[in-house]
Amino acid sequence: MSSVAAPGPILKENLWTNNPIFMQVLGICSALAVTNLLANTMIMTLAVVGVMGMTNLTVALIKSLIPRKVRMMVQTLIIASYVIVVDIILRAYVPDISRELGPYVGLIITNCIIMGRAEAFAQSNPPLISMWDGVTSAFGYMGVLLSIALIRELLGFGSLFGYQVMPEAFEPWIIMVMPPSAFFVLGIIIWVGKAIMEREGAPA
Repeated sequence: MSSVAAPGPILKENLWTNNPIFMQVLGICSALAVTNLLANTMIMTLAVVGVMGMTNLTVALIKSLIPRKVRMMVQTLIIASYVIVVDIILRAYVPDISRELGPYVGLIITNCIIMGRAEAFAQSNPPLISMWDGVTSAFGYMGVLLSIALIRELLGFGSLFGYQVMPEAFEPWIIMVMPPSAFFVLGIIIWVGKAIMEREGAPA
């Protein structure tokens, strides 16, 4: 992936053919934890977009100054710094959602997708294209999580973004409110995505 330097191919790979969740099966802890409601998932994934983009940009800007022996430690410190900033912003502007997300915002620090892109791409590419890689990888992550959240909230609560959209006669699927349902929905999304890729002739 590091040899790809054009925005178009990077966008396609990160959103589709090399999607960090349904192709690499990375960062699925949050898929289980925050995808029962669309609003929570939207805020969480936007936080990842910001942290991932800025982390890649920062790593690409200072990579020549980072000693090789402490490279991973410095990258973790950069990620943690941006996560702290995001957490402060969420507490200030969306305190209710921040309380619902609880410790999961802090766990962005350990999201292997962010560290993976910083190490695999930003460490060997220019700043702007590295930031683009980070943002598009995060959008690929966001797309899958929002898809899971849409299905879980719709079937589990009969609502979308907290607004009731299902008829009164609808009986909520209790299983969709529970964490195991995220496994099932994610599995279906991976299956459908790879089936489409096989039809298109892309590697799955």
